[in-house]
Amino acid sequence: MLHLRLIVPADRTDEVLHLVERTVGTTHLVVLPAAARDPAGDVVLFDVAREAGDELISALRTLGVDESGSITVEHSDLTLSSFADRAKEDAPGEGVDAVLWEKLTDATHEESTFSVTYAAFLAVATMLAACGVMLDNAILIVGAMAVGPEFGPLAGISTALVQRAPRLAWRSLWTLIAGFAVAIAVTVGFAWMMNAFGLFTEAMIEAARPNTAFIWKPDWVSFVVAFLAGIAGTLSLTSTKSGALIGVAISVTTVPAAANAAVAFSYRDYGQMWGSVGQLMANLAGIVLAGTLTLLLQKALWAARRRRTAAAASGAGQA
Repeated sequence: MLHLRLIVPADRTDEVLHLVERTVGTTHLVVLPAAARDPAGDVVLFDVAREAGDELISALRTLGVDESGSITVEHSDLTLSSFADRAKEDAPGEGVDAVLWEKLTDATHEESTFSVTYAAFLAVATMLAACGVMLDNAILIVGAMAVGPEFGPLAGISTALVQRAPRLAWRSLWTLIAGFAVAIAVTVGFAWMMNAFGLFTEAMIEAARPNTAFIWKPDWVSFVVAFLAGIAGTLSLTSTKSGALIGVAISVTTVPAAANAAVAFSYRDYGQMWGSVGQLMANLAGIVLAGTLTLLLQKALWAARRRRTAAAASGAGQA
């Protein structure tokens, strides 16, 4: 269940209540007249089944509640109520399949904003991966992949393409490009420093490295893995299965490829560098393509379900 808290101007409360009451899947409606001080208005509280939440939130925004008051959405981990059980049964579809587009857009907007913290995480992840490729240590590579925050802007690009939000698209693209540029530049400096201390050597980058050589040798399997990871990551963002993002993070070779490119550049091994860049581009493209197609399919399937539900309701009303 989703819990919504609205602040509504007093002259719009009846209109909002009518909308909430006629939405299938709502329950636990509470109205607190004149309880809000800033902004002033009535407070309206209610629960709604997740599968009915997106359409209701869109309708509330159409009424201008977000501009004249506020809309706050929280996810209820546990609701013990026969009324809630009935609301979930009445709402069409399954809650785990529902996409809350407003929540997805807001989440990807935050995750795709370039910041010092984002750049720091990506730089640290890339330096960890640099240690992994030089030592041919798969454990370090996996750890670096888990630290990297790059899935946020990738998901932002996919969401922006589906929602036709050019500002989000440009913000996400800038965060992705600037983040990797900073991370690679920092890692080049890190490699030079490690070389000066004798911890990195040219022999290490030129060695066979059986555990990590795949990083700079892109092939179609790399693209397929990135595509599948993109599907899993997108489903994780749009459903309640957020834990799957960790698995996605350690499935794609974005951060290790950037690290290998930086180290190879520092030793002027341009063959490895361009191979790593190719691996990075293949992974980024696979994730964005998979995310976009997954969101488009989810949007189409949910729209078809809504049409069938509306048609069934109309037929029942005529009967």
